Amino acid sequence: MIEKVEDTYCEAFDGYFCRLIITAKNEKYLRKAVIGATALPSSVFGKSEAGIEKFLKEDETPDGRVGAIIQIWVAYKRNCWKLLQEELGWRIRQGVLVVPTTRVFNAMDSGDLIDTWIKIGRCGDGYEFEEYRFGRKMINIPIMFGEFLIERYIYARQGIMGGNLWFMCKDEDSALKVSEKALEAIKDMEGIITPFDICSAGSKPETKYPDIGPTTNHYYCPTLRNRIPDSKVPENVGSIPEIVINGISLEHVKKAMRRAIISVKDEDGLIKISAGNYGGKLGKYKIFLRELI
Repeated sequence: MIEKVEDTYCEAFDGYFCRLIITAKNEKYLRKAVIGATALPSSVFGKSEAGIEKFLKEDETPDGRVGAIIQIWVAYKRNCWKLLQEELGWRIRQGVLVVPTTRVFNAMDSGDLIDTWIKIGRCGDGYEFEEYRFGRKMINIPIMFGEFLIERYIYARQGIMGGNLWFMCKDEDSALKVSEKALEAIKDMEGIITPFDICSAGSKPETKYPDIGPTTNHYYCPTLRNRIPDSKVPENVGSIPEIVINGISLEHVKKAMRRAIISVKDEDGLIKISAGNYGGKLGKYKIFLRELI
């Protein structure tokens, strides 16, 4: 297997996150809520990114209904607590509160406290109130559908963002098959999310157009292999999907990367497994691929 794994590393960096349980009356509304709350990764624009960690059965949630664990992340830097509080508010107010029958619970046992009364509870326009339900201190927000419940205090803490794998594949069909199998292998792992799932457009730090943010990583675009002198796309590679992994610890990220690599090592159409790095300029954690196998 080692010959398929490039002798390189990915760069991971510090992040700051909260971990939540979302529940609903049935799977239809649960999926709408968790997809809405985790859509649009935008941490490169100084905002947040999020993802679904795993789905839960009725006996695994505080209120005995179907649920899911999600994570919401921002970069770890000055004022990251304030930024996460803002982003948590946006994502819950617009992605969850508006979906019928949903509730939100804290899913960590330690960290910095975020009081959800400030950015979410006040959606009750002064008519919200605090009560104990399901053994927890909840905010009850009156809404037209009935009520929306969210746990008052949510923990937030430091974690690791930006672990990644690149699957250099023969063509688009093999790229989808390989990356989907890798995602399947790690989809229910404790403590990790894949905010993009399959990312089709890796970027680079430098750009000709800084006003719009990161742009295409042209060195690794297969369609440019014969059009630019400094292409880094190997022969016979027609598609390079990326999987980005955030985790509650460095070991969680490494474990997920290892499991993903092993799950696809024998797949037809996989030419090479690599990773995105920028010479150490992006993150302080270097995860060497060959040390994982």
